[in-house]
Amino acid sequence: MSPITWPEPLYVVDVEGNGAAPPDLVEIALIPMVGGQPQPADALSWLIQPPVPIPHRITRIHGITNAMVEDAPTWQDIAPRVRSLLEGAWIAAHSASVEYGVLTRHLPGWQPTGVIDTLRLAKATIGGKGFGLDALIERTKIDLSNVAGTRHRAAYDAHATALLLNHLASQCASWDALAAKAVPPGMPGRPSASPEEGDTLW
Repeated sequence: MSPITWPEPLYVVDVEGNGAAPPDLVEIALIPMVGGQPQPADALSWLIQPPVPIPHRITRIHGITNAMVEDAPTWQDIAPRVRSLLEGAWIAAHSASVEYGVLTRHLPGWQPTGVIDTLRLAKATIGGKGFGLDALIERTKIDLSNVAGTRHRAAYDAHATALLLNHLASQCASWDALAAKAVPPGMPGRPSASPEEGDTLW
């Protein structure tokens, strides 16, 4: 896909929570895509001090401990910066309803220009079985050797998702074709459905 077809700004986003219902943020990462290429040197990530502690069962998933966030900024401290970055931006995430839901709840009044879901895009472009991030990375043979950090940390997962988005985009003829496959129904950025690419795709 030609780089000129990609919208900017576009950020691949990943969040980690504390297991509350609804979850409080304990980490967020944003990695910009320029011309369809991840820009890890310009990535931003923050540990966040949540209003209630992180249970041990959640720490076992992402590895973020209460000691790690004890002196971290609160969401109120970083929300203006995150809002300024995401104002007018497209966002992308794997199983994007999570990030979309968390961000719209934590940034009242904010809406992205569009939302790309790499899980949905993978189902539409490569099919098969196994659509978790780990399974898709294995299936597509994407090289993560230069991705810093560890799995289930926000910066690592955002970078891995950005590489997956770049790979899947090669299966699409244009940005509109990608968006028709990847924007979930009811979320911003979804083109008018065509008979071939309506909401009944799967």
